[in-house]
Amino acid sequence: MDFPAFPDTGHPITWPDGHRAAASFTFDVDAESCTIAHNPQSTRRMSLMTHQSYGPKVAVPRLLQILHRQDIRATFFIPGFTAECYPDVVRRIADGGHEIAHHGYLHEPMQGIDSATEARYLDRGLDALAKAAGVRPTGYRAPWWELNWHSATLLADRGFLYDSSLLDGDAPYRFSVAEGDPRDLVEIPVDWALDDWEQYAFYPGVTGSGVIESPAKVLEMWTLEAEAHHAAGSCFVLTNHPFISGRPSKAVALERLIDRVKSMDGMWVTTMEEIAQHTRDSVQQIHTHARISVPEFPDTGAAFTPAQVRQQELTTAGPAMSGRTGVGV
Repeated sequence: MDFPAFPDTGHPITWPDGHRAAASFTFDVDAESCTIAHNPQSTRRMSLMTHQSYGPKVAVPRLLQILHRQDIRATFFIPGFTAECYPDVVRRIADGGHEIAHHGYLHEPMQGIDSATEARYLDRGLDALAKAAGVRPTGYRAPWWELNWHSATLLADRGFLYDSSLLDGDAPYRFSVAEGDPRDLVEIPVDWALDDWEQYAFYPGVTGSGVIESPAKVLEMWTLEAEAHHAAGSCFVLTNHPFISGRPSKAVALERLIDRVKSMDGMWVTTMEEIAQHTRDSVQQIHTHARISVPEFPDTGAAFTPAQVRQQELTTAGPAMSGRTGVGV
């Protein structure tokens, strides 16, 4: 028996041109950066470095061929260091018509860093993407999906349109960057169940339990997720890492998934930038996020500031951008 789906009522949205739901296939091109950020001494491990460089060297070309055959555009979140090491790969992504978005500079650990440090990471990443492919990204995904409370202000200062690091919704929404600041960003939420790292990632002494899931099992799980988002009219966002999902059998399963998602009636398969721009143009609600303060645990307890929602008149004016945007042309 099929049961009617329940949508994300906290983030209502309608989709353009009669579409009933949206989907975006995204790729975090971490390459060597994520292991170096975790442990700078990892550069001494030749085999580990080749495991990571498989992404830009072998997997990205394969994935671009799949995307071309399926006739869809994807979003690639690229650390600045990856762009410096593999500028030809970044240019090839852009030339394929795909969106290039920001993913830190060296996939830095984000927990506990101050605003000035994070600003340096952002600016260095922006400079690297501009030099590699002449792009000024409109989208950002924090390394490790670890956004700080001050991050949104830094992104707005730099003209970003959207973030994709938070996990509190099934559909995109707009949120205020800070108390008393009239600016807002679009958030396109993510989900650990829709990240290939949790299914496939393993390297001794670095990550994973040693269990590498079958692509058949992952294809079934992600198909169920896509069907549920489609039925609920929400937004299916898949996060893949080329050095993981670009391996042969995993890439075959990914293409089968893309083909299934494309075949869903009324599913809008597009870039994150297009989803974000539609959200900015069509959604009037501006959200704040709940805050919890624990001044002196456990003696003082905790203070809870609830989330709020306000209405704002729609405007077609997006964030001020200069130069080539994140989508290749």
